[in-house]
Amino acid sequence: MKTYPVPVVRLILSDKEDRVLFVKRAHSSYAEGLWCLPGGKIDYGKTVEQAVIEELKEETSLTCDQAIFLFYQDSLPLNPGKMHCINMYFECAFSGTIRLNEESSDYGWIGSPDLEKYTVAFGNDRGIKRYWEQRSMPGKS
Repeated sequence: MKTYPVPVVRLILSDKEDRVLFVKRAHSSYAEGLWCLPGGKIDYGKTVEQAVIEELKEETSLTCDQAIFLFYQDSLPLNPGKMHCINMYFECAFSGTIRLNEESSDYGWIGSPDLEKYTVAFGNDRGIKRYWEQRSMPGKS
């Protein structure tokens, strides 16, 4: 049983239509078949920035050209003894062509009107809604 929070990076990549890249999890004991933002745990001895760059490359083959920290979100354990994550959300500028690794079976660019059609893991639906809300606030680009 883990009795401490696990730091995790969540990467927000958006296109010109304000849709966000989600991947469908595969071959995992955590949230198999559900959708989530690219990202993952920060390995011991790695910086948060290294985790952002490495997780994006590992999961999508994309290169992180720039990452901006946006906010954090607690994902408390759903059941006793399950994982408690602290998700750190980053907006990423990127380049390259998407090629998924074995952790994902599909990907999609999901816009706000379509989010409810997907079963999203790790509270990433709450995180992306917050992202879209903050982008629409006065003074935000």
